[in-house]
Amino acid sequence: MDLILKRGMLMAAAGLVLGLPVAYAFARLLASLIFGVDATDTTTFVGIPAAMIWAATIAVYVPGRRAMRIDPIVALRYE
Repeated sequence: MDLILKRGMLMAAAGLVLGLPVAYAFARLLASLIFGVDATDTTTFVGIPAAMIWAATIAVYVPGRRAMRIDPIVALRYE
């Protein structure tokens, strides 16, 4: 289970590391279209990635836990 969770979270973290600078650049570029929120709003740039990490954790943990319950021999014989 640790390996599944670690690999899934590594992919989510890589996506955030690549996506946050791009989001920051686009926010600065589109600052005139964002009404009532600063282009570099700290709450947005912390809250959204935190929510994405939470969602990725749940999305990796639940199927990983279900997969761990199945006996590998039974799963291989099924096909």
